[in-house]
Amino acid sequence: MALPDNKKFFENLSGGGKAIAVLTSGGDAQGMNAAVRAVVRMGIYVGAKVYFIHEGYQGMVDGGENIKEASWESVSSMLQVGGTVIGSARCKEFRARDGRLKAAHNLVQHGITNLCVIGGDGSLTGANLFREEWSGLLAELVEQGLIDEEAAQRYSALHIVGMVGSIDNDFCGTDMTIGTDSALHRIIEVVDAIMTTAQSHQRTFVLEVMGRHCGYLALVSALACGADWVLIPEMPPEDGWEDKMCQKLSANRAGMKRLNIIIIAEGAIDFKNKPITAGYVKDLVVRCLGFDTRVTILGHVQRGGTPSAFDRILASRMGVEAVMALLETTANTPAYVVSLCGNQSVRLPLMECVQMTQEVQKAMDEKRFEEAVKLRGRSFENNLKTYKLLAHRKPESDLPVSNFNVAVLNVGAPAAGMNAAVRSAVRVGISEGHKMFAVNDGFEGFYKGQIREIKWADVGGWTGQGGSLLGTKRTLPAKHVEKIAEQMRIHNINALLVIGGFEAYLGLLELLAARGIYDEFCVPMVMVPATVSNNVPGSEFSIGADTALNAITDTCDRIKQSASGTKRRVFIIETMGGYCGYLASVGGLAAGADAAYIYEEPFDIRDLQANVEHLTDKMKTGIQRGLVLRNENSNDNYTTDFIYQLYSEEGKGVFDCRKNVLGHMQQGGAPSPFDRNFGTKIAAKAMQWITKKLTETYRQGRVFANTEDSCCLLGMRRRALVFQPVVQLKDETDFVHRIPKEQWWLKLRPLMKILAKYKTTFDVSDSGQLEHVVRIRPKDLDASTV
Repeated sequence: MALPDNKKFFENLSGGGKAIAVLTSGGDAQGMNAAVRAVVRMGIYVGAKVYFIHEGYQGMVDGGENIKEASWESVSSMLQVGGTVIGSARCKEFRARDGRLKAAHNLVQHGITNLCVIGGDGSLTGANLFREEWSGLLAELVEQGLIDEEAAQRYSALHIVGMVGSIDNDFCGTDMTIGTDSALHRIIEVVDAIMTTAQSHQRTFVLEVMGRHCGYLALVSALACGADWVLIPEMPPEDGWEDKMCQKLSANRAGMKRLNIIIIAEGAIDFKNKPITAGYVKDLVVRCLGFDTRVTILGHVQRGGTPSAFDRILASRMGVEAVMALLETTANTPAYVVSLCGNQSVRLPLMECVQMTQEVQKAMDEKRFEEAVKLRGRSFENNLKTYKLLAHRKPESDLPVSNFNVAVLNVGAPAAGMNAAVRSAVRVGISEGHKMFAVNDGFEGFYKGQIREIKWADVGGWTGQGGSLLGTKRTLPAKHVEKIAEQMRIHNINALLVIGGFEAYLGLLELLAARGIYDEFCVPMVMVPATVSNNVPGSEFSIGADTALNAITDTCDRIKQSASGTKRRVFIIETMGGYCGYLASVGGLAAGADAAYIYEEPFDIRDLQANVEHLTDKMKTGIQRGLVLRNENSNDNYTTDFIYQLYSEEGKGVFDCRKNVLGHMQQGGAPSPFDRNFGTKIAAKAMQWITKKLTETYRQGRVFANTEDSCCLLGMRRRALVFQPVVQLKDETDFVHRIPKEQWWLKLRPLMKILAKYKTTFDVSDSGQLEHVVRIRPKDLDASTV
């Protein structure tokens, strides 16, 4: 469905209001600027006037120069900047009615009746109170003679839409708040650096991270780095925890581990509500174990730095969605908050979310901690369960004995996060009583017999390592099925977990086809998608794609910065992805690209010419830098060199051109927090499925699984992780170009074009719908993967 014309949009605006104001309030968070940029540009795109309110509610109360009309150019070069460039301040005056009266007067003077508030629950609660009082405030302004009756009628309704900007991820109703992923990046960067020095000196490090009332950052960073112990407000340790922790640290050292990492949320408490500090834990370890122990308090470094690719995309999507929501509100519409549920934008009643958030704190105050964990949401609960499963090894005597052998292998090109997935699979498998086997070098190593048993300690420290420690090859199994079947027979392999990209998917289809000849393949088989290209059918995300996006975004930032202070310049950047344009398109959105050329959206010389003319016009308005991305296989004839030469020739006198082929740097580096966490959780879920299938298919002393649903791909579909028989995915696959026939991210391309000032249509059929907050989501709704 195309975007309705501006006139129709404004007819939807209650009271004839045609102005939108955006403000950031409370603590700052990386990604706020991306949200502000999206609100301004989407607002201007649909014909509204958009205003900045500087310094949050304080600026709204003070008025004057704090309320300024925004232009398209005023949000240029803002995307990659951390914090909030329009400022944020806590305002006591706004908490009093007199302050809100001043704020209302200042808004009416500018004709503003649509507010987009980016902040935490306190900021959003204040906005909702302001909205509820609006008519009374206007009546009071009329009484005082500050506005006339006509103005009161014209601006009779105030519309509010909120976006949650908070690094703590402590707001109920959304899987991720703006800034959380970037804060995790800062934490993991520090942890990775600390681990190298800790290993050198055999030290224990106690790290304190932010989270006064919410342990999300501590929990997920512990999961992402494989910490030995984590302390969070929602899960106070039981009496005697000190002895248990010291036993765990001592056991890990005895197992040849040279370091220990303990992560504490700043609001960590024990069951008696007594704070647990980093200093207390350090003294405890030194006193009981004598380990050389250091404390690192990360503090505000977690709020700083450039926003991650995830936060830029999240904030851009939410900003556009917020404008759409404002334009569709009526006088009876409640204040919304724009939220993320899985991979889908939703609109939730603001006060329902606030009340749920307050319920969490109330449950914690009343020591109903299990309920508090559930109220945090399915994602938080599953993160906690997964951490417990992987971090705390049960004694051998307590483990179930299944007598099943499960093999794990990586197939295709390496992807950051593969090792985290293998570690998770191995440890969950051992916890469930299986004997785990590692296959080196994919299917090639399989038929050559490169198979060995892998133990719990063998995968220690794997989470943060890039590439594939098992080794991976693109070799497909079809030509070697007889030898692979022989190896499965020799090692008595009862189930397969394949972690990889499109080759893994093809390999599973070939093994499925071989079941008719070899009974050895009549075992449960499951694939977990892992490829930077994100081109596997049946899943909207693949392990490794987020790390590649961050590599592209960081490089584009540096490349654009290299041109600062020089004459106007356009950069042509080539990305990987085969025929899949995911990296070019979503990377373009995160980096603020002017165009992204991909195979899925055919283009010709007229499109290239139009893009050059568009950039030329933008440069003449004062924009200094342009960015164009091209997927490596987007077109056989319009190569990166061709596009570079075309732009260079046609831009003469206006801008010059540079090109850069990013290449394999997109596959390298340490995995991002998203990929570590996604790999960990999806592999754990896959292993639990294998255990279930092994139990179901074990008959008369052997495993025999030959149904379609015993050979699956585990992928993320909108809000859920779903097991799908690979044979059913064949109809969804373009095998020639190795891409799915339908790809969700194509709906983000118009968003990139709108934010780059192109006139285009925008599909609103997938925009967020009003939903209501539910206490506990359906069983498989573990949608957030960070």
